[in-house]
Amino acid sequence: MMIFPTMELMDGRCVTLDKGRLDEPMVWHVDPVETAKSFAAAGAEWMHITDFNALQGNSDNVELIEEIIRTAGIPVQLGGGMRSRETIETWIDKGAGRIVVGTLAALDPALISDLAKHHPDQIVLAVDVWEGQVMTEGWRQAGAFDPSSFIAAFGSDPFAGIIVTDIDSDMSDVEAQLGLISKLASEAKSPVIASGVVRGADDIARLKYINNISGALVGRALFRKTLTLEDALQVAQPQPEPVAEFL
Repeated sequence: MMIFPTMELMDGRCVTLDKGRLDEPMVWHVDPVETAKSFAAAGAEWMHITDFNALQGNSDNVELIEEIIRTAGIPVQLGGGMRSRETIETWIDKGAGRIVVGTLAALDPALISDLAKHHPDQIVLAVDVWEGQVMTEGWRQAGAFDPSSFIAAFGSDPFAGIIVTDIDSDMSDVEAQLGLISKLASEAKSPVIASGVVRGADDIARLKYINNISGALVGRALFRKTLTLEDALQVAQPQPEPVAEFL
C-alpha cells in the first residue's frame, strides 16, 4: 500500500483544517520545501499537496508548489482549485505527477473522462462525502450525488486513483469511516486512496487488508508526531505469506 505524506498549504504555510474550515487553520511552523525533501529522505515514493489558496481562487502558492515539484525528489499528487482543462494541463506540464479533481468532476464529468483518457495514470478523482452526499467547492457545497452513483458514472475511466474522504465521521469513529471507504473500494473500478483515517500505525495496518485500497494520505498524524513517516511506510509494506515447512 502506498503512503502519501500530505502537505496542506495556505498562504505559503503548512496547515491542517478541522472539517475543511478555512477560517480556522492549524498552522505548523515548518518550511514546506524542506518538509517535502524530508518526505523523500524518509523513503516516500509520492507526496500529496492540497492548495487551499487555489480552492479560494488565488494563486499565492503557485511558486512554492513549483519549487516543491522541482526539488522534492519524489513526484507530487496535487489538488485544489483544478477547475479547468487549462489549469490541469498546465500543472501536468509543470511536472505534477498526478492531478486531483473533485468539483470539476461533478460539474463536467465528460471533461474529466476525456482528461483521464488523454492523461492515463495522472488524473485522480476526489470523492468527499458529507451525510451521504458528495461535496464540492472545497467541502462547502453539497452535490446532487451519492458517492456510489458518482463513482459509477465514470465507469472504467482510467483514473490513477480515487481519493475517498468521509468528512462527517469524527476521527474518533474510524470504524464508520472504514465502513464507507471499504464499501466504495469494493464498487470502484480504480484503486481507492483513503483520506482522513490515519491517526497511527494501527490504522494503516487495517487499511492495507481492505480489498482495492491502494494507498492512504497521511498528514495530520505526521505533523502532530503521533506517527513517523518511517513507521507508516514500514507498516504499509506487504507481509510475506507464511510458507509451510515440509519435513
